[in-house]
Amino acid sequence: MKDYIEDRVLEIAKYIIDSKSTIRHAAKKFGVSKSTVHKDITERLPKINPKVAVEAKNILDVNKSERHIRGGKATKMKYNVSNM
Repeated sequence: MKDYIEDRVLEIAKYIIDSKSTIRHAAKKFGVSKSTVHKDITERLPKINPKVAVEAKNILDVNKSERHIRGGKATKMKYNVSNM
């Protein structure tokens, strides 16, 4: 694996752990696709640093379990704002 990819993987993982962000937010911050972030965290990171991979995966699992709630809140806000 090339050095710049390893650096990106570690930077993205650190960002996700520190900010508890979603894959979507990390992708936007680093200017890569959601697929790239997902592959970096789930496939590449465990080979580079397994301990950090577990931390990042835990945060992504929490985000995944809460995403339906965030989506519902966003929809509610969208329609409440337009009715005013």
